[in-house]
Amino acid sequence: MRYISSRGSAPKLNFNEVLLTGLARDKGLYIPESWPEFSLREISSWRGLSYPELAEKIIKPFVGDCISDTVLKSLISSAYSSFNNSQIAPLNLLESGIWVMELFHGPTMSFKDIAMQFLGKTFDHVLQEREETITIIGATSGDTGSAAIAACSNKPSIELFMLHPLGRISEIQRRQMTTMLSSNIHNIALIGTFDDCQDRVKDLFNDMLFRDRWHLSAVNSINWGRIMAQIVYYFWGALKVGGPEIPVAFSIPTGNFGNIFAGYSAYRMGLPIANLITASNQNDILTRFFETGSMEITAVKPTISPSMDIQVSSNFERLLFELVGRDGSRVNRIMTQFRQKGAFHLSNKLLNNAKELFGAARFDDAATLEVMAQEHARSKTFFDPHSAIGLAAARKVDSKNNVPTIVLATAHPAKFPESVFSATGLKPKLPSMFKTLLKDPERFETIENDLIAIKKHIETVMEVSRAK
Repeated sequence: MRYISSRGSAPKLNFNEVLLTGLARDKGLYIPESWPEFSLREISSWRGLSYPELAEKIIKPFVGDCISDTVLKSLISSAYSSFNNSQIAPLNLLESGIWVMELFHGPTMSFKDIAMQFLGKTFDHVLQEREETITIIGATSGDTGSAAIAACSNKPSIELFMLHPLGRISEIQRRQMTTMLSSNIHNIALIGTFDDCQDRVKDLFNDMLFRDRWHLSAVNSINWGRIMAQIVYYFWGALKVGGPEIPVAFSIPTGNFGNIFAGYSAYRMGLPIANLITASNQNDILTRFFETGSMEITAVKPTISPSMDIQVSSNFERLLFELVGRDGSRVNRIMTQFRQKGAFHLSNKLLNNAKELFGAARFDDAATLEVMAQEHARSKTFFDPHSAIGLAAARKVDSKNNVPTIVLATAHPAKFPESVFSATGLKPKLPSMFKTLLKDPERFETIENDLIAIKKHIETVMEVSRAK
């Protein structure tokens, strides 16, 4: 398997190279040169597999000969050994036609653990094999940071710098990062939005001298390894509710478009999917796109679903690459215009092609709280704000032919106790791992939204680290 950039001019790489590279050198995102495809018979034969066994089937074509079958099996087994549910991603029937897939049973209780636990162990394996070290630079709107830190903590081959927007994530989300005091973990609270954090990370990668000097790599979903590992639970969910013999719809709380693009990837690999529903909060740039064909940046509005407080959804570029017939030069022109003017527009033909598979719906904070309250009153089930938006979207968007719809529950409700209490008057029971979190000491640096200041901080930390 070789990988190509969405902007067409970066060199083709194998899996290990893509894993360590993150963002392509032409500013694009890596994507498989061709999609592996599975027949319906083959997919159906996987129905009795455990989650790790299914992950091996899905991931193997993407890694090719870069990782042996024996090592891949070991990496996957180790990645999911820390989950507190043997199903890894259990499904529950909520009501007729709607299932909830719980993706929050990993170490930090968010869906990011499913990819990040595998990614951290794979990073470590590849780096030890190559006798190399890397500096991971990441941005988080809430959950990526803690999942990455949990996966990479105390790994001598990795230094990790994670940027989060100051005051724009929940206290538990912040503390899951900042109370991790491992010497290779460095948290930066950026005075700005998540989009600012993400832009500064891209700026660092696009400074080739800085990038090469410190061997930068990424754990955000710009890294193909993240998307690849998330594809698995789409197959897992579909097999549990009647697929592949019948198509299945998925409703996905969506911010940076990585999670839903994993669903698109599963579709391209042969999984019958009727609909991929983009569930948005007030920061509805994606919903507006699927309604109008226009992608236009507006101001980010802080909400009770902070992981979705995004206006520039990086992974949309991968879908754009597919929509325009894998024309990298065209993607480059569109994305350059987007950065310069803050908007672009696709033709009705391309929009209609996208709408064949994608639906979209938006919900503000009041509507989100109402869904959380009503669902708890009806079924005694707590939902975090992001998953509640996914549920609301599943009910609003009419999936084709009344197929089963799976809502991706992306975070444990205890990560957002204030919102749950506002909606229900109750607080969900704190998992044992959270009980000391609110008392543990924190460590992070607050830095202005200034590229020079961020680079200076990273260089100072790295020089001290190298001198040890």
